[in-house]
Amino acid sequence: MQCPGQDSRYWESEAIFEAKCPKCQHPIEFFKDDASRTCKSCGHRMLNPRIDFGCAAYCPHAAQCLGSLPDGLKDSAAKALKDRVAVEMKRYFGTDFKRIGHASKVAHYAEEINRTEQGDPAVVLICAYLHDIGIKEAEKKFNSSSAHYQHQEGPPVAREILSHLQADAALIEEVCDIIGHHHHPRAEETNNFKVLYDADLIVNLDEAQKESPSPQDHLQKIIDKSFLTETGRKVAAEALLKH
Repeated sequence: MQCPGQDSRYWESEAIFEAKCPKCQHPIEFFKDDASRTCKSCGHRMLNPRIDFGCAAYCPHAAQCLGSLPDGLKDSAAKALKDRVAVEMKRYFGTDFKRIGHASKVAHYAEEINRTEQGDPAVVLICAYLHDIGIKEAEKKFNSSSAHYQHQEGPPVAREILSHLQADAALIEEVCDIIGHHHHPRAEETNNFKVLYDADLIVNLDEAQKESPSPQDHLQKIIDKSFLTETGRKVAAEALLKH
């Protein structure tokens, strides 16, 4: 069965439109399902400015439906999935605003660190939103939020969320693996893990500082020895040390 969004029988008048080429201003005709079109005047390849790419972020048939996608649209797919994961995380934690706030801050620092460290943005940000997703089950089953129980309970919950969103199988496996040991780095780790680890550490240290402040020299020692990336170390110093 063809996707209704791509079936021209369901299209309205807005499904075919013109957009000006950003290079030469020549009009380019687009169909709503065109990923991109080449300008007949100057040869510039332009992405469809109106394409609704949300479904392709999670649809398992996106590749067959839209064919070979430009990098710009692949980035849009990753962003759309990340946004859906953020919504699901907030829905899962409900009124537990402490957990929601923590995950959101980790995502903020993960995105900042990743600009330099160049991990996979989708994996990094999804891990940031879901890294503590096992806490709820850990507290329910064991009355504990210890790392051991988080690592045990987090992956099944993350897998359920990502499977519901029809995320790619390889992405699900990597995210669940990272969540399943995110407090305990292995001897060899991916950039994706390192970025998540450093972002989480920054937020944990910041939260600890607000509850029970440590001297600046003590914080400096932790920053010097505990971070896995140079960027994480730099961001931590900017966030935690008084200059």
